[in-house]
Amino acid sequence: MQTFDKPTIGITMGDPASIGPEIAVKALMNKEVYDICNPILVGDARVFADIIKRLKIDVAIHSIESVKEAKFNVGVIDVFDLHNVKMNKLVFGEISAMAGDAAFGSVKKVIELAMTGEIDATVTGPINKKSINEAGHHFAGHTEIYAHFTHTNKYAMLLVEDNLKVIHVSTHVSLRQACDLVKKERILEVVELLYNGLVSLGETNLKIGIAGLNPHAGDSGLFGTEDDMEIMPAVQEALARGYNVEGPVPPDTLFAKAATGAYGGVVAMYHDQGHIPFKLSGFKWDAEKQQMASVKGVNITLGLPIIRTSVDHGTAFEIAGKGIASPDAMLLAIESAVQLSRYKNQVIF
Repeated sequence: MQTFDKPTIGITMGDPASIGPEIAVKALMNKEVYDICNPILVGDARVFADIIKRLKIDVAIHSIESVKEAKFNVGVIDVFDLHNVKMNKLVFGEISAMAGDAAFGSVKKVIELAMTGEIDATVTGPINKKSINEAGHHFAGHTEIYAHFTHTNKYAMLLVEDNLKVIHVSTHVSLRQACDLVKKERILEVVELLYNGLVSLGETNLKIGIAGLNPHAGDSGLFGTEDDMEIMPAVQEALARGYNVEGPVPPDTLFAKAATGAYGGVVAMYHDQGHIPFKLSGFKWDAEKQQMASVKGVNITLGLPIIRTSVDHGTAFEIAGKGIASPDAMLLAIESAVQLSRYKNQVIF
């Protein structure tokens, strides 16, 4: 439900033992966030209150049980309070079923709010897959949780950071299985999802680069047949359908070109093929301090009936509770959710 032409954005706390609550609070300390949207945190209000106390910042928590109760005032953070964390058992940096269950509950609730139209878009904080699974929720990650609860069969992960916009044919599977999933129809599916995603993000460069799977894109069958048997036919069919695509391009060339803006977006064949160049672009390591100096990048799930963006970094258990986590990725995820909400009635995700 939009108020004053600003979308209402639901933001999950992530794993309460992680940096998730901290980066959410830090993001909502920015007036610029309230200028572009009406943000609501979803999780346990006591977790966010504890973070505020630790950070010694002058903001208040407004616990609500309905979106209608939100105030959307700078300095007063609205929290859709689920009361789902056992504070006496919460330990920063610790994997636990309790924390996993709370994180999962926050995600499920934000999906429900979006599906019923009470909020316009969702943004997720980082979760720990082991904690989620120890709690009995057997999902590989956020993407799969969203697909399950929105009853979505065709979806894909899109990573966005500056010039790099990378969609994946497969994500959370073994490398051996990933090779088997490189099929013509799936590649065409993600090309369509990527095109719609680029339009939704307001991109004008709609040229799509498609990565090869094998070294040198197979080198005419010398290093595998998938590039010739599956990827090339997908490229030819995509061209016939009117998409501006190029490929299969050897990945070591494709991502170098993409980083300079040669493509509006690229199709990666598996998880690490897309994630490694993406994180080289957005993640900056401070060798002297032995910690990340900056973490940028947004994860968007395309194909869903609702909008979902996310930080594209993990729980960072090693620095949880220390007050040094950067909210950069969270701010970018919120901005992307706002941008997508402007186009959601024009393009089907």
